[in-house]
Amino acid sequence: MTQKIYIFKRFERFWHWSQAALIIFLMITALDLHGTMTIFGFADAVIYHRAAAWTLVGLWVFAIFWHLTTGEWRQYVPTTTNVIAMVRYYLSGIFKNAPHPHRQTQLQKHNPLQRLAYLFILAFVGPLLWTTGWLLLFYASLGDWGLGWLSLEWIAIGHTIGAFFMLIFLIAHLYLITAGATVSSHLKAMITGWEEVH
Repeated sequence: MTQKIYIFKRFERFWHWSQAALIIFLMITALDLHGTMTIFGFADAVIYHRAAAWTLVGLWVFAIFWHLTTGEWRQYVPTTTNVIAMVRYYLSGIFKNAPHPHRQTQLQKHNPLQRLAYLFILAFVGPLLWTTGWLLLFYASLGDWGLGWLSLEWIAIGHTIGAFFMLIFLIAHLYLITAGATVSSHLKAMITGWEEVH
């Protein structure tokens, strides 16, 4: 038996979809910047990439403020409770129609593996992308700041590594949205706010 509970508030859904669109757009413009494909052309891709990056920074600043003032930051505090059960579920239980080991509520929106994944994004991938992105953006001024010893090549490699981690997260995220009470329940929840739970 399933029931519906209101999990994701309007701002969370706006933040989620805006962030997703900006990250995907950044990845598309990066294909131009790396010469992998020509979509916009290098000069326009640089402009679009910077604009999307600044917009994403603004969104993150506002999201951090929202999470801190509403207490929603607690949803991302990692826990080791049920981590092994979640790993077993995603490796085999999901394919055997086993019950989901995490019961989603308004106070526990994310399971332990989601919390660890978000911690990895927030503590490693995000800072790697932000730092290398800023260094690339202001590369001409690094000598004035005493950072002239930093190699443009290594900064770009660091930024690309961060982007690939983000791409891996995006692919895993797309797969895991199908792991709800129904194939589309997680997707519907991020559109309507209402999650179907067992």
